[in-house]
Amino acid sequence: MSSPLLPVTVIASPAVTPFSVSTGGTVPRRRFQRGCLIKRGKKPVWVGIFREDRLLTDGTIKRIQRKVVLGPCSEVSERAAYAAFQPYLDAVNVAPAPAPRVGKTLSSAAQEWREQIAVNLKPSTVRAAESHLKQHILPRLGSLRLQQLNAKTLQAFVTTLAATGITRKSIENILQTVFSILRTARLFGNALPQVKRSDLVLPRAEAGREMPSLDAQQIAQIIINAKEPFATMFTLVGMTGLRGGEMLGLKVADLDFNRKVIHIRRSVDSRTKQEQSTKSRGSASDVPIPPALEKRLKEFLLKNYRENPNGYLFANRNGNCYSVGKVVEYGLWPVQEALNIPRTGLHAFRHGAASELLEEGVPLTVVQRQLRHRDARTTLQKYGHVVGDSQRRAVDALAAKIERYAVVELLPSAELLPSSR
Repeated sequence: MSSPLLPVTVIASPAVTPFSVSTGGTVPRRRFQRGCLIKRGKKPVWVGIFREDRLLTDGTIKRIQRKVVLGPCSEVSERAAYAAFQPYLDAVNVAPAPAPRVGKTLSSAAQEWREQIAVNLKPSTVRAAESHLKQHILPRLGSLRLQQLNAKTLQAFVTTLAATGITRKSIENILQTVFSILRTARLFGNALPQVKRSDLVLPRAEAGREMPSLDAQQIAQIIINAKEPFATMFTLVGMTGLRGGEMLGLKVADLDFNRKVIHIRRSVDSRTKQEQSTKSRGSASDVPIPPALEKRLKEFLLKNYRENPNGYLFANRNGNCYSVGKVVEYGLWPVQEALNIPRTGLHAFRHGAASELLEEGVPLTVVQRQLRHRDARTTLQKYGHVVGDSQRRAVDALAAKIERYAVVELLPSAELLPSSR
């Protein structure tokens, strides 16, 4: 007959001999159980008592006491009760003990990273990391223990992201956040598998999208039709290739007309308008001021400059620096619409400057220094599609030489000329 289970009662287990496991915790040593058979109740029934290991929601193991009713004593003999009790004992004696889960979850490690590391990063970096955590990392990996984040688990994470349409570049950025958290957890004394970024296989790079860019003629038209201070802003980014945040972070003291250079020392966060460091150490450098830009800047300082307590080159009527979004929305887009030029952001001026320099045959290393890329490979990856005049002339000369020899070879010899009869 079926035996109903009595409610489970959790009790403190007796002293057992613990042994160490690789995770650094302890679990009770498994013991062979014989159980206990007793009579209970006004109408006596046989009750079997035994212990069972249960995996709790927090990842720890709790030994609990189980009681099972085996039948009324008036109908079931003690021997038959033992026989009915035996399958329960076999289940706990034969089944492997549940593996303990100890240590922090990725979610708790991420919170520690927020409190100790993120507060020291640039706001834009933190915003990107928080987006990665909210949209991808915590929903898929947050409940896992750090010890479970091995190469297999992280590779499955990458494959899942790729299957949902996430681009390779986005996956690389998401993994950068993951490994930053794991590196911090390891430095703080947590044990976790040794997995490197190079251990993971990412999806093939998709066909690169063409970056929005403005050519020299479009930049000139925008400058002519824009109002101040936007016209000078666009002149500055168009002639030097500065990033939008770097241009808005400029102060009058950064303009060195004696040496004819601009000192790039800071950037402005696009959302908070707070000063922050440049994108990289190499970005904090000097760029030359061409004569046309020098004339424009001096004229702006004389006629349109607004005094402000922080000394910003471009300040709004409240004395604060502009935000990138406001410059684009109120300064750039209206002019582009009037000129029938597709909408872009400020970065299109930077792409345009780089493309124009390469088109003129300027060496790649010179363009790299002007854009202040840390590595020339970055410049090559972004602007390798630009065919400069020097490259075009070299290829044209090679093709002409091959064609010249090919024509000579194809001229018919005297033996092959048809004879006139």
